[in-house]
Parts: sequence; structure tokens; C-alpha cells
Amino acid sequence: MGFIKEFKEFAMKGNVMDMAVGVIIGGAFGKIVSSLVDHIIMPLVGLATGGVNFNDLFVNLSDTPVTSLAEATEKGVAVFAYGAFIQSIIDFIIIAFCIFMMIKAMNKLNRKKEEPAPEAPAGPTQEELLTEIRDLLKTK
Repeated sequence: MGFIKEFKEFAMKGNVMDMAVGVIIGGAFGKIVSSLVDHIIMPLVGLATGGVNFNDLFVNLSDTPVTSLAEATEKGVAVFAYGAFIQSIIDFIIIAFCIFMMIKAMNKLNRKKEEPAPEAPAGPTQEELLTEIRDLLKTK
């Protein structure tokens, strides 16, 4: 029974719950970024490179002639699909950049929270006030 209690305490700690939320949000964020890459960025890259679709780039490693990666996959032909690898590298770079920008923004917000409010200008000290009073009494 002690093992179950210990596991329950471990599973309900804040760090484990935070990590679970992070994994779930990370999965959803990954889908958003993948969609951004697949549907917005890669078509622009394809347009800039003359209509090249990176996912269709491959080298046929067999003697069977194929005209597309889909056909090669359907026929079971061995191919070196370097275009999909290029696509994955671009996905990674964009995801890493987005995460970097999010962390940078969060750090900026945290720094603003941690900065103490500016202190009110200090008034004269007790010694300075007593010196002023003494000087005023001397002049009278």
C-alpha cells in the first residue's frame, strides 16, 4: 500500500502535472507549426524554387522505373527520399525558432514582473533636518 501512496504523491506533484500539460500543449503546437510549414511556408519555398515540391524529391535505388514517390511507395520500390528529409529539417528549424520566440517573450514578461517598483525619492535624513533647524535658529 505504501508504494501506491508514494506513486500518487509523485504523480500529483506540480512538476509532473506541469510536464504533462507541456507535452499536451507541445503536441498541439507541433500540429499548428506543421500546418504552417506544410500549407504556407513550403508552397512559398516551392514558388521561389520554381514549383519544386520537396516531398516528391527522391532517388530511385532500383531498376524499376517510377515517376513519383507515391508510385514508388505503392510498388514497394527502394528509394532515397531526401526531399522528405529536407522537409523535416525545415520543420525543425521553424519549430525551434517559434519555441525560441515564445521563451524569449515569456522571459521578457517574467523580467517585468520581477523588477521592483522604483523607490520613492528619499527625503532629507533626520540629521539634515536637525542641521537645517539649527541653522535657522542661529540666523534668528
